[in-house]
Amino acid sequence: MLSQQLLKSCRICPRECGVNRIEGETGFCKIVGGIKVSKAFLHFWEEPCISGKNGSGTVFFSGCNMGCIFCQNYEISQMRFGAFIDVNKLATIFLNLQSKGAHNINLVTPTIYVPYIIEAIDIARGKGLRIPIVYNTSSYEKPETIELLRGYVDIFLPDLKYFDDEIAKKYSNAPRYFEFASKSILKMFELVGDVVIENGIMKRGVIIRHLVLPMHTNDSIMILSWIKDNLKGKVMISLMSQYYPMYRAKEFKEISRRITKKEYQEVVNFVLENGLDYGYIQD
Repeated sequence: MLSQQLLKSCRICPRECGVNRIEGETGFCKIVGGIKVSKAFLHFWEEPCISGKNGSGTVFFSGCNMGCIFCQNYEISQMRFGAFIDVNKLATIFLNLQSKGAHNINLVTPTIYVPYIIEAIDIARGKGLRIPIVYNTSSYEKPETIELLRGYVDIFLPDLKYFDDEIAKKYSNAPRYFEFASKSILKMFELVGDVVIENGIMKRGVIIRHLVLPMHTNDSIMILSWIKDNLKGKVMISLMSQYYPMYRAKEFKEISRRITKKEYQEVVNFVLENGLDYGYIQD
């Protein structure tokens, strides 16, 4: 089994901890062998082409290979709230969400569970799963791990959080974040190609999300410049303004507040002036 093969010396993500998760050893993510899920439901608040009218069949996995100090889902990602299930149960969850009319299966924070997810998709497809699979990730990924998802994932929904490595280390304990994230996003595009939308619902492609942080508009513009130079017109962009100082963010004065309208508008202006308006901008 793929999970047995890859988790005996886990190097799925850039941290390459090398621990034997099958035998109960834990690395940075603190997750042993097995699948830990927090919740699964129809989600109506993703991008419109993901949620549609029926909702996105969203599965929140517990734990994370990032350490974001402002995580809005820190109880799931950092405190690892959830319950362990097996691949057959995960496949059943996928099928149940499809039966409720979900437009897709939306895998949130899936990185550390990739081998199990592949096994569950194989089982679910054998039992009639036919809707697109969405891989909703922080992008702290290895391109080699993304390659494993060829033929399994239809839509990639990656965050592109930071350009500056010092910021990535400070707020997410993620060394070389942009190096790994940028290469992995290029691999994602290689796997699924241009955006395909039918009747307002996304069937294939990449949406790059970016959350604008207080006092860091220059970093946002560097990220958008990279997208312009490498993926303009090929992917959608979702520029988010909903930053809120959750979890431990108030320990850092510069990000202990919401962003201002002026800060967000500065980034929006760059998007509009550089033809990057294929996607979503928030009020």
